[in-house]
Amino acid sequence: MTGRPLVIAVDGRGGAGKSTLVERLRRVVPASGIVHTDDVAWNHACFDWAALIIEHVLRPLHRGEAVAFRPSAWVEHQRPGVIEVPAGAEVVWVEGTGSIREELAPWTDASIWVQGDLDEQGRRLVARDGDSAAQRRHVTAWLAEELPFMLREQPWRNATIVVAGTTGLAHDPVTELVTADPVSS
Repeated sequence: MTGRPLVIAVDGRGGAGKSTLVERLRRVVPASGIVHTDDVAWNHACFDWAALIIEHVLRPLHRGEAVAFRPSAWVEHQRPGVIEVPAGAEVVWVEGTGSIREELAPWTDASIWVQGDLDEQGRRLVARDGDSAAQRRHVTAWLAEELPFMLREQPWRNATIVVAGTTGLAHDPVTELVTADPVSS
């Protein structure tokens, strides 16, 4: 592993708290980068993006190289920028629903499943993304792909650690995480 960053997948359903957790972890490990799978998947496919992230993100990271990936959908839809991770990062957090999957397992060193309360996740998604008719159609289409994907992959079973995105347990949400034992296969 010398010369390359640790690659840690952070997975969970929409609104579970993945992005919030990754931002907290990035502050603890300042020499880290974040790759959001939503950026890889943008205008491509909800879950059929594993080959893209392997070839253009994970393979270069495993060689100890910087990443500067501009997906073809970004070019086609004139989205500016690139998915970027500088060389020399200690850790790269691969954040997004679908990041813990069998196809990506050889490319990740550890994984975190963020378990959430579905009602709270729904409230978070509406607060973050709005509640327009177009957004409701998007969520319906997303769930039509997400649910079968989750049932097939069962990422929580393969997680190195399971953390609570929502919990009623007393803890300091700034400095503490609530964990659970991973589900055995």
